[in-house]
Amino acid sequence: FFSHTDRSELRRRQQPPRRFLLRLPVADGEDSNMSAVTSGRFMYFAFGSNLLKERLQMSNPSATFYATGRLKDYELTFGLWGQHVENAWHGGVATIKFSPGSDVWGVIWTLKNEHLTSLDNQEGVSKGIYARLEVSVDTDKGPVPCKTYQLINFHASPPSPQYKQVVCLGAEQNHLPAEYLRKLEVIQTNNYNGPSILDQIQTSMKLSSANVSA
Repeated sequence: FFSHTDRSELRRRQQPPRRFLLRLPVADGEDSNMSAVTSGRFMYFAFGSNLLKERLQMSNPSATFYATGRLKDYELTFGLWGQHVENAWHGGVATIKFSPGSDVWGVIWTLKNEHLTSLDNQEGVSKGIYARLEVSVDTDKGPVPCKTYQLINFHASPPSPQYKQVVCLGAEQNHLPAEYLRKLEVIQTNNYNGPSILDQIQTSMKLSSANVSA
């Protein structure tokens, strides 16, 4: 026969070992970033026409505002992926290039993982127009790892007035710094005057405004 002490010791030995979870300290904002990733979403840093919510959501309806942020050591510029290329914007489009000491302000959006393909398609990744990059963006919540895009085979070209207008509207909509907005407003355009994607965006904005009023 076992004594009470022996039986207790036997039960203790037969029990599976207890497991402990160790939670390491994280930087400010990292919990939010991890939660966005683990919930099936990814972070995207926009600096061009996708600053404007209505533009981005045309092809990527899950896009949700996360924060404004600054990409250090890059500058904003406009161009095409070849000489004399025709596109839906009728002019140069936004891209970034490495430039120590410069900054590019933009918006961090979270999107469902399923929309990474639609975002890649919008940026022409499979056609060799843009390449997807991984960057770290400074925000009030701390550095945030994001996906963004950079034009391949860059040829400088001014944007159309319509493209510039969408970029400026997006900067205003998301309250980018006033000084940065002033820099956007003085960008020279190619003076194109005709139909563009802006027409579709303005229709979408009017519908959104009507729905809110209703």
